[in-house]
Amino acid sequence: MRKRMGCLHAHYSNIKYLDDVLSEFNIELIHFVDPALMYRVTSDEKFQESDAQKKVNEQIAWMAQCDVDAILITCTNYIGLLKEDQLSIAVPIIKIDEPFFDSICQIDQPQVILFSNPATVKGTMERLKQHADCHQQPLDIEVKIIYDTFDLIMQGMKKEYNQKISEFLNQMTKDNNKIISVAQLSMVEASRQVEGNSSKPIINPLDTLVSFMVEHLKLEKNDNVLY
Repeated sequence: MRKRMGCLHAHYSNIKYLDDVLSEFNIELIHFVDPALMYRVTSDEKFQESDAQKKVNEQIAWMAQCDVDAILITCTNYIGLLKEDQLSIAVPIIKIDEPFFDSICQIDQPQVILFSNPATVKGTMERLKQHADCHQQPLDIEVKIIYDTFDLIMQGMKKEYNQKISEFLNQMTKDNNKIISVAQLSMVEASRQVEGNSSKPIINPLDTLVSFMVEHLKLEKNDNVLY
């Protein structure tokens, strides 16, 4: 049976990543994009966090009425603003960072997690720490930010953005023995390229999400063969 999933994004660039990787599965993706919310959160001093929380919850409630089997939130800042205890919906909500956190928390070696968007670091790391504490998993993890890159993807300069991320990752794979992960969907393409060339695993939130969805949503291939 074909499933329908509503996807909430903070930027249009995330749509293609999901469409590409899930195209082989029997699932229809309905995309909802709201870049204005994060713009107001970061630039409008009169726009309170409570206003942002209300907006996210309203968006999720609206999506739940669109005959979807599940809702996926791809923006970690939106995830942090969500107040599930104030929602009355039956549709399951998938937060893209939770399968990613599960994968990170299963590793007992030193790790480094990379970001290209500094604005997502605080919220993501707070949620990762909460996740690890909840599962009683100690973490030995270092944060690195690839500065002066995220504006490129926001301006539609995907090729230049991927090149910057790849250069940084290539150096990382040569200079340290830590387990590497990338925290953002926009970094997946470059990380996969470097992973293929270096044969060093790089954890990313897209692969961990697909594994989670196959297991928990029982996704089937388009030819109706169970994945």
